[in-house]
Amino acid sequence: MSTEDRLRRIEDKLAIQELVHLYGFVMDERDLEGLDSLFTRDAHLGSADGVFNADGLETIATTYQARYDALGATHHFIHSVLTRFDDSDPDVARGLVSGHAEVVREGEVMWVALRYHDLYRRTGDGWRIAERVMGYMYYLPVGEYVETMKTDDRSLVYGDARPADWPSVLHGHDLGWLRAFYAGGRGAQEGAS
Repeated sequence: MSTEDRLRRIEDKLAIQELVHLYGFVMDERDLEGLDSLFTRDAHLGSADGVFNADGLETIATTYQARYDALGATHHFIHSVLTRFDDSDPDVARGLVSGHAEVVREGEVMWVALRYHDLYRRTGDGWRIAERVMGYMYYLPVGEYVETMKTDDRSLVYGDARPADWPSVLHGHDLGWLRAFYAGGRGAQEGAS
């Protein structure tokens, strides 16, 4: 890889990290007009539990508006962003993002541990999220944190106890999706979960 290519790769990683952090600000401020600074027009937004399943920027905006209608104040924190570029296409990258959020949902203060499995695409306007699939280790009322963390059913966001999406290994899932991010993806199945 040439020096110019390496420099571009570093610039691309930084741009993707900024994009991921910008997402939290746009979400917390409910800036629906800012969604086109985050997502491609044909983006997919999904969730491991199947609740989110939106294709296209307009449908994603409608999905988020419905979420905002149930939420009070929110604060999204991004902890880590891993980025791997597609060797055959420098305008495509995959990302793993970890973070958490503090939210008020239906009047109740809740904590959320989340991950995003992303696909990024370079557009004429810069890097955008082409696909984002969210997963939760927990989504629960603050007062129920200690006891709920001891269970497998740590997603209480919809009023009933549902299984957590991760750690994947505790739910019998293949780790190919993770292995694609280290050791050059040797033996990994791209996108497996």
